[in-house]
Amino acid sequence: MPGKPRSEDLRVRAIEAVLEDGLSRREAARRFKVGDASVVRWVAAYEEDGRTTPLPAGRGKASKLDAHRCWLLELRRKENDLTLEAIGEKLMEAHGVAADKSMLSRFFAAEGISFKKNRARQRARAAGRGRSARAMARRAA
Repeated sequence: MPGKPRSEDLRVRAIEAVLEDGLSRREAARRFKVGDASVVRWVAAYEEDGRTTPLPAGRGKASKLDAHRCWLLELRRKENDLTLEAIGEKLMEAHGVAADKSMLSRFFAAEGISFKKNRARQRARAAGRGRSARAMARRAA
């Protein structure tokens, strides 16, 4: 798993150690206390296009759901009890866009919308379990 980007100064010193001082990539990695693969990538990027800065971090390509953002949010507002599967089916019917549950889940999570079960329903279910456990205990006694 990638960590945070290292400073450009560190990258430049490691690249110079390899290209100017003749160190191997592994030796440079040990000297600067970074991973071998990092120095290999830094030197390759420098040799290819002269880049010493890290690549920009952040969101990758835009989701195909972004174009239907307003429609999806309005649907969720009007019919807030729909499942992700049902939303996907309605999206296919209305716009011809195929979206699976995980894609829709990521979209709504980014919008700050969750699909948690109703808390009142959860409390009622928990209370019901408590009574049945007590009833079972009375029967056993």
